[in-house]
Amino acid sequence: MGIFEASRMAWSAIQGHKTRSSLTLLGMVIGVFAIIVSVTAVEVIDVYFKEKLQFLGSSTVSISRTSQIQIGDRDRSGRNRPNVTFEQVERLEEVMQMAVTISPMDDFARGKMTYQDRETEPDVVVMGSDEDMLGNFSYEIEYGRFFTRDDIQYARPVCVLGSDIVKILFPNENPIRKIIKAAGKRCEVIGVLKEKGSFLGFSQDNRTYIPITRGFADYGGLSRNIASVSVRVQDPILINAVIDELTGRLRVIRGVEPGEENNFEISSNDSMQAIFEAFTGTLTAGGAGIGLISLLAAGIGIMNIMLVSVTERTREIGVRKSVGARKKDIMRQFLFEAFFLCQIGGIIGILMGAAVGNGVALYFDITAAFPTGWAITAVLLVTAIALIFGGYPALKAARLHPIDSLRFE
Repeated sequence: MGIFEASRMAWSAIQGHKTRSSLTLLGMVIGVFAIIVSVTAVEVIDVYFKEKLQFLGSSTVSISRTSQIQIGDRDRSGRNRPNVTFEQVERLEEVMQMAVTISPMDDFARGKMTYQDRETEPDVVVMGSDEDMLGNFSYEIEYGRFFTRDDIQYARPVCVLGSDIVKILFPNENPIRKIIKAAGKRCEVIGVLKEKGSFLGFSQDNRTYIPITRGFADYGGLSRNIASVSVRVQDPILINAVIDELTGRLRVIRGVEPGEENNFEISSNDSMQAIFEAFTGTLTAGGAGIGLISLLAAGIGIMNIMLVSVTERTREIGVRKSVGARKKDIMRQFLFEAFFLCQIGGIIGILMGAAVGNGVALYFDITAAFPTGWAITAVLLVTAIALIFGGYPALKAARLHPIDSLRFE
């Protein structure tokens, strides 16, 4: 009996026992689904982080008092670190020898933006920065202008709005040169930023930007901690050399003694991505582990059902052997049954897992992903399960004696 004939008979046997075959398929579908849905969701999240982290760019590093991204228990030693102050940022600009552009950014207040009788929700963040913010934090001006050096030097009461605020306060008019109140403080609108989208569910367009010096004047706290300081390198090749110089200069500025650990953090795009990759890798391993346990249970179920099938079809096996069927023909047929059940269940599980996993992408309106490597791995796994867990029932069927099989009731 050739492969084609064995395949046809195996498929007929599956169709002849639809309920049993469906239950067997269900176990395999659940196992593969558990793997694919978890790794797909994690891959979507990983793609999301990589896309959003591009705001740092390959030629930008960030300085902060503590790590901006922490996985696991928060390092309590960071609480005792001194603030990264605006004065320190200015001193750093003065002493740096390599060609860099340094731009601080901090949030000063949260409240509502008002213009005439229109107002936003009281959740708009008032951010302070300088004239280099656009290049360092990957923002673009939609229309109007951004801050100049004079705006920063003289702490002028001007502001640049995010696109979400403009839609509410100025739905049918040009906001440029209009006077608004930002968290209770008056400022003149000089520009509007291009839409940037959201990150981790927080809108980056629901912000008002003012000169950082104006923020100190309106809200106080000149010695406050600057949340993030972006340092842009002219040549990306020099990124490591810049990090080395930044580390040395900051240790001197912040009074770190020789031999002591840094009391600040310098993060690059690569280092932040490495943290996320370690995090998503752990999630992938956990999800895959749960899926593998489910697959093992599905494999045991297949073995049990195949053993039942061998018992039910003992007389059929005896008849086939009496008319010339060989051991390998019987074994091939039962192996093909297990193979078809596993592959069909695997494919359904892959498709369902990818669809549900990408529900994360639809929810956050981000790029969808398909775990090609894991899909191939799932196909190989179900094939191995078919051979391992379907092999014993197939071998048992092949070893049945034809006379004893014909006598079986």
